[in-house]
Amino acid sequence: MVTFLLHRTCDAEIDLFLKRFRQLLNTVEYINQYSSAILSSVLRTRLRVAQIYNIHSLFLNGLGILAQEAFKPLQKFGSSYIAASYVKFIESAGARVVPVRLNRSNEEYDEIFRSINGLLFPGGGVDLATSEFSRVAKIFYTKALEANDREDYFPIWGTCLGHQLLTYLTSGENLLIRTNTNGFTMPLNFTQASKHSKMFQDFPEEIYERLASEPVSSHFHFWSLSMQNYTKNEKLRNFYKILTTNFHNVEFISTMEAYRYPIYGVQWHPEKNPFEWKNSTGIPHSSISIKVTFFLADFFVNEARKSNHHFSSKKAETDALIYNFNPVYTGIFSSFDQAYFFD
Repeated sequence: MVTFLLHRTCDAEIDLFLKRFRQLLNTVEYINQYSSAILSSVLRTRLRVAQIYNIHSLFLNGLGILAQEAFKPLQKFGSSYIAASYVKFIESAGARVVPVRLNRSNEEYDEIFRSINGLLFPGGGVDLATSEFSRVAKIFYTKALEANDREDYFPIWGTCLGHQLLTYLTSGENLLIRTNTNGFTMPLNFTQASKHSKMFQDFPEEIYERLASEPVSSHFHFWSLSMQNYTKNEKLRNFYKILTTNFHNVEFISTMEAYRYPIYGVQWHPEKNPFEWKNSTGIPHSSISIKVTFFLADFFVNEARKSNHHFSSKKAETDALIYNFNPVYTGIFSSFDQAYFFD
């Protein structure tokens, strides 16, 4: 009788255990189904975001290059120009170019800003304070800061005069000093910050080291921002991280990037290495110098791929592109082999 009762008790406990185990399995199955549904939804959303990003990446609308006033020998072709080497620099990394012309209305500049994915301020020889080049640059610089503050990505790149212009727009002062660094090739003196910079962090180690040891950077500037003037100016210190310097009479800043914004400046000329031949003594054409150019072009174009700006129509896009203009050979009377001209 005792044995029978023990068996009945064990059977009851086993039945209760099995019942609870089945309930647990059902709960786990429900959780798995629910989790799978959530995971599936998340994955579909991420895939859609990736597809949208890839669409923007594959069909980059256009990078702007700011024109500037033509100097006297070039004025017979037009009142403003863009050196063709800057166009080729951008195109070599897979982007199309939109010339940003001078003396346009604020409404037109608003529309251009909404349409392009970034802007390059090129080198040249106009006044930082009084030129139309500077006035228009300030419009786009201000728009870029405002856009990036609201997470609307818009990169700016400045080369030589464009680099100097960035320091002027940021500080509100012309802090340049005369260094007469015209027609020189130099290695770059990298700072500790360069290793962790957006511009150089993905550079192949060999190219990075050779930039630091070989005269690969091309300098054509009479004026520079000295390290001393940078250090003394709070606005510049707080805005720009210094990536490289050079020394010619004084130590000056040759490469910089903004801390909080996708804004980059080079005092030297990466675009000249593969595309300009007029002053061959001051322009390196070695294999490594060409690679430097293309790595920097690729970097800036990839920055522009993060922008979601686009033209309002296909016609507006087609009408805005540099393809509507023909380059002119200017090597006989200027430092550029070719240039595009505008009225």
